[in-house]
Amino acid sequence: MMGAHSIRGRALKDNNLVGRIIEDFAKTGLVGEPSNALMGYLACVSRKLNIPLAIIVQSTSAAGKSALMDAVLKLVPEEDRVHYSAMTGQSLFYLGETNLKHKILGIAEEEGVRQAAYALKLLQSQGELTIASTGKDPQSGKLVTEEYRVEGPVMLFLTTTAIDIDEELLNRCVVLSINESREQTAAIQQRQRQARTLSGLLARNESEHIIQQHQNAQRLLRPLAVVNPYAEQLAFADSRTRTRRDHEKYLTLIDSITLLYQYQRDIKTIDRDGQVIEYVEATLDDIALANQLAHDILGHSLDELPPPTRQLLQHLHTLVANRIKAENLQQNEVRFTRRDIREISGLSNSQVSIHLDRLVELEYVYAHHGKNGQRYVYELVFDGELTNEQPQLIGLIDVEQLKKGRQLRL
Repeated sequence: MMGAHSIRGRALKDNNLVGRIIEDFAKTGLVGEPSNALMGYLACVSRKLNIPLAIIVQSTSAAGKSALMDAVLKLVPEEDRVHYSAMTGQSLFYLGETNLKHKILGIAEEEGVRQAAYALKLLQSQGELTIASTGKDPQSGKLVTEEYRVEGPVMLFLTTTAIDIDEELLNRCVVLSINESREQTAAIQQRQRQARTLSGLLARNESEHIIQQHQNAQRLLRPLAVVNPYAEQLAFADSRTRTRRDHEKYLTLIDSITLLYQYQRDIKTIDRDGQVIEYVEATLDDIALANQLAHDILGHSLDELPPPTRQLLQHLHTLVANRIKAENLQQNEVRFTRRDIREISGLSNSQVSIHLDRLVELEYVYAHHGKNGQRYVYELVFDGELTNEQPQLIGLIDVEQLKKGRQLRL
């Protein structure tokens, strides 16, 4: 018994724990999707937090959303997950007999997610569900009211092909998009062919061992409190009200990473009114990994911008950089008008309207209401790399800045 315990603990002490998790997804049959798989894994770890993450995998039919969900969930102990193919709008309220506290609720069907959206929103935001239902008492035949309660917190893992999912539910979830490229399709087909070979047969045998190892390792994870000593120094985009929830997801992602690494950290304690609270502290490496995933999952790619719009973004970057240098300002202090944009870009008013509106919609630029009925003034909120083709999330602090600040304090 102790020997098995030490083997599982050794897996959680692996210095390359995250790299190993990504490798193990590939070994268990998942093709590509490393960022999505890791985000899903960490979200499953967050079930042990007081406010877990929630995941929606959104894609077209047959793109691989169920494959991603299944690949993640099978690494979680069976006793910690409840998985349904569909769910009606009211059925979630009557799961009181099923203990869902600190567990994963998976729903893998579009209509099930749509019908249960209201209950799922409540479960995610309030951490529990209650409903009063009227029925007949079997003894007296009289109508009686009974209360049904589903206790959380619960980590939600959903898949859907729907585009028009309830916006309130979407805002509460991290949305994962499946890679639907031709190259990904070719890679999946290659894996399907390879599975029919002798090496494929041996790989399936190894896969079962890896799955069991991850399940056993996760059984050792404790629901500790997480303290982030760098929390007040962090930054996040604030150009839209919905980023309030995205910011909470980002902080919870850091917590989840820290919780996963609990076997590589000191477990600290504090006495509060006679109650001993155990906690583990986040590190700069945890924040760096969270930043990387936030860029990949929550960020925008410059590829989504048509060339003329991207060219206007370059002009705005030059305009703001010149103002920062000339007037000794911070980027968030620089304001410019459409006239400023026309002058630096040489575009007509109608062209500026088209491309600027697109940048505002995609949250590269923020439109400020002018004072006393004046026209809009604008702020460049994009602070990423214009030469970087990968998705980028604006507003995150560079971990290197935190490291330098820490070194100065020391």
